[in-house]
Amino acid sequence: MALKLKLRSRTSIFLHDLTMIPLAWFGAYWLRFNLQHIPDQFFYTALLFLPVVIAIQVSLFWYFGLYRGVWRFSSMPDLIRISKAVVTGMVLIATTLFLYNRLNGVPRSVMPLYVLTLLAFLCIPRFVYRYLKEQAFVERNGQRALIVGAGAAGDMLARDLLSNPDSGYIPVIFADDQPSKQNREIRGIRVAGYLEQLPELVNKWHIEIVLIAIPSADDDQMRRIVEICEGCRVAFQTLPSVKELLSGTVTKASLRKVSIEDILGRAPVQLDWRTLHAGLHDKVILVTGGGGSIGSELCKQLANARPQKLIIFDQCEFNLFKIDADLGRLYPDLRHQPILGDIADRLAVEQLIQSQRPEIIFHAAAYKHVPLLESQVREAVHNNLIGTKILAETAIAAGVARFVLISTDKAVNPTNVMGATKRAAEILCQNLDNKGSTRFTTVRFGNVLDSAGSVVPLFREQIKAGGPITVTHPDITRYFMTIPEACQLIMLAETVGVGGEVFVLDMGKPVKISYLAEQMIHLSGKEPGKDIKIEYVGLRPGEKLYEELFHDQEKLLDTGYEKLRLARARLYDTREWSKHIEELAVACQQRDQKPILALLKQLVPEFKTDPV
Repeated sequence: MALKLKLRSRTSIFLHDLTMIPLAWFGAYWLRFNLQHIPDQFFYTALLFLPVVIAIQVSLFWYFGLYRGVWRFSSMPDLIRISKAVVTGMVLIATTLFLYNRLNGVPRSVMPLYVLTLLAFLCIPRFVYRYLKEQAFVERNGQRALIVGAGAAGDMLARDLLSNPDSGYIPVIFADDQPSKQNREIRGIRVAGYLEQLPELVNKWHIEIVLIAIPSADDDQMRRIVEICEGCRVAFQTLPSVKELLSGTVTKASLRKVSIEDILGRAPVQLDWRTLHAGLHDKVILVTGGGGSIGSELCKQLANARPQKLIIFDQCEFNLFKIDADLGRLYPDLRHQPILGDIADRLAVEQLIQSQRPEIIFHAAAYKHVPLLESQVREAVHNNLIGTKILAETAIAAGVARFVLISTDKAVNPTNVMGATKRAAEILCQNLDNKGSTRFTTVRFGNVLDSAGSVVPLFREQIKAGGPITVTHPDITRYFMTIPEACQLIMLAETVGVGGEVFVLDMGKPVKISYLAEQMIHLSGKEPGKDIKIEYVGLRPGEKLYEELFHDQEKLLDTGYEKLRLARARLYDTREWSKHIEELAVACQQRDQKPILALLKQLVPEFKTDPV
């Protein structure tokens, strides 16, 4: 097979540079004698010293790493390396020849002329080659792209697109809000304007797609960028957030469609993973409701801490099967055991705790759908409250070290049965905290994006069906957080809690559901009101216009940890409260709705059945 020598190979580049050394050496003499014939005595001296010049210069080329780069990407670092090699070469050549014969036969001007000539012979071909290659890429087929963000990520993205003829994108201009970057060029691509100018830049430069390359953008910045892009009437894509780009490389493959998570949940949480894992490592951990949206993600996060064993307890067979398969695939070395069962089944729970002997319990099992539970009070109370009571009492009896209740913002001033049962579960755990050695901690947060049965997958299905999207009220707002972020903060609360606390996750600013609906329609490539209609259907039973994360009587305290707050617990008459919950357990056995609801209101005095 014939050996094909390509111009971009190290061998061909080396041969090019090797050829340039004698050309530059004799070229310096030629320039010294005004482009005339070089006198014989000087020509023979130059020829005599040429092997020394070549040996020194070639050694320095390798020493300074001239062949680490690629011609197509020749840039300032390459120019600096070449300059160092050539200038150092001149010094060593001059020193060697001076020691040999005091530079006899070498005019003094030859050395600086040699430097300039060799620099030109080495640099110009490299940059001409790069220019021709990039011109060829510009002339290729592909969508004309505007890159938002002229920082490191934008630079890496542009480089990858320019070097990849099959990327399908032609980077044309940058847009960035930093005044110092305006009208500057990055890899030959001009920063042509600010973000607010995107619509006119798109029209002026005939842009077909906008690529957002600001992985450090928080949710507010991302919302602004997306809203501007939506006004441009062209497609747009984004790079993932910083926490998703841990490798430090940005390529065309990193690009993806903008998702609702990019707009509502981009601000990363900075956690001390060493401290967090130290509290969970080598422990036997039980997660109830481990097959649900929060529970399954929590299991995956806990697996990273390498527990001694992870037990997943759930009453949904399919969910349990799925998380078991996921853990087996993602964490093959993890000891884990899926167990099917109901937390309100005392015998099943006692057998579970006695056989597995967990040291930490994350209690995520709960019924959560507000309208559904309004007409099924007994089931809500039986599962969310009585089930929690059974699990907590069994944990105390078995000497479980730590118990974490996962609660909801709907537990604050509840207007629905679901919220009231979760608030009652919070009070129960606070009351039980001093009943034994088990440390009880509660974590309260709002909606998580894309959880099963939540508004995001519902809207997604409605958009897929062609609409309409149903929103209960134009002014209804909710707090949102991504599932991974919520789970990380749950683990943090478990680690730092000392018992009896109600931790509240900082959910940021509440978001209008109507805004969420509009953004999801835009992100699907359609127009709200035109392609997909939004219908307002009225508040559902038990639904509030807005949610609260803490009660007026709960003083919110700082914990020293980002996005983790502490709500100072309200005290209750433990004896009276315990009497009511026992009566409630009996009422649940008798399946009588009216006394169950009445007793629930006694347990949670702030429970109001009328929407606020």
